[in-house]
Amino acid sequence: MPASAKKAFALRLDPALYAAVERMAATELRSANAEIEVLLREALARRGVTVKPPAAAKRGRPPKEESRDAAPDVR
Repeated sequence: MPASAKKAFALRLDPALYAAVERMAATELRSANAEIEVLLREALARRGVTVKPPAAAKRGRPPKEESRDAAPDVR
């Protein structure tokens, strides 16, 4: 899912709660934002609400496009 497709909004949290989320996120090697998403998905699942999993992020470089005008690579 592209970053622009996510809903951005301000969330006010108690500082102690946010600190706990940050500690959990650090142990899971996630950002605090990603940890909040995981916690929300888990809480919704416990209540029987299913949410479609996010699409995997594309990683790495895009494949090279062959140019029609380029000379063949001869070695």
